[in-house]
Amino acid sequence: MGANMARCLKDRGYPVAAVFDRDAPTAQTIAGELGAVACRSLSSVTAAADVIFTVVTDDNAQRAVFAASGDSLLIGAAGKTFVNCATISPAVHVEIEAAAERAGASSLEACMASSIPQARNGTLYLMCSGRKPVFDGLKPILSELSDHGRLLRYLGPAGTAAQVKALVNMVMNINTAALAEGLGLGAALGLDLHALIEVFSQTGAASRIVTTDGEDMVNRDHACFFSAAHAAKDSGIALALAEGAGLNLPLAAATKAQYDRLVALGLGNIDKSGIAELTFPGRTATPRRTGDPA
Repeated sequence: MGANMARCLKDRGYPVAAVFDRDAPTAQTIAGELGAVACRSLSSVTAAADVIFTVVTDDNAQRAVFAASGDSLLIGAAGKTFVNCATISPAVHVEIEAAAERAGASSLEACMASSIPQARNGTLYLMCSGRKPVFDGLKPILSELSDHGRLLRYLGPAGTAAQVKALVNMVMNINTAALAEGLGLGAALGLDLHALIEVFSQTGAASRIVTTDGEDMVNRDHACFFSAAHAAKDSGIALALAEGAGLNLPLAAATKAQYDRLVALGLGNIDKSGIAELTFPGRTATPRRTGDPA
């Protein structure tokens, strides 16, 4: 996601000064493509750029890049602006905003409800929260990533966008699990699954998941756009929010349990559509990948 966002901004005329990845060869490849510096430390990214985007995996990774000691984006951060795009716990976004402000910097969360192609094409759905003046100052660059601002939303103070993103992914994951069960039962009944997908898309069963994941489930093509591991993590974030609110969400809990099963089977790196491997009759949760013989 981060690499494709950088490519998009470069195409739109923004200079990309520096890139960092914990896998150094990846950073070097992207830097060579974009004419940027492949930084060996986080602090050197902050030194090179005025606006720094972070796209990391989870709460621990977000805290690590903004650490209070050792190599950190906060070194020399006065006057810099951070845009944090990861789907993480809302409380961590609040922590990072406070840490950035102590360092004399600004921070905005910009949660993404889209995938890899949209990052490259500048059509991300961006849900933002934090200080409103920070958001207003970043609107020109954020608009380039969100279909000229048509898909850009400001939602409130720090943590708000992360709450909304957790709910988006919770519902998306439930829809994915439901589609896998519907198609799995259809397979068990001997129905034409391609016709079933068409019927789903034209009736009350319709959702974007039918379009994005239906054929992949049938074809066992789980090339990763949003991993099963991330689906499990994000459902967990939503369930933690529900616990804090005193709510019981049985569908979200059951969906997380299914994705946890995929992770336990060593399939956390396949796409979330891989949940169908747990529901289709005769499958062994060892999905065929793109290019494998049928």
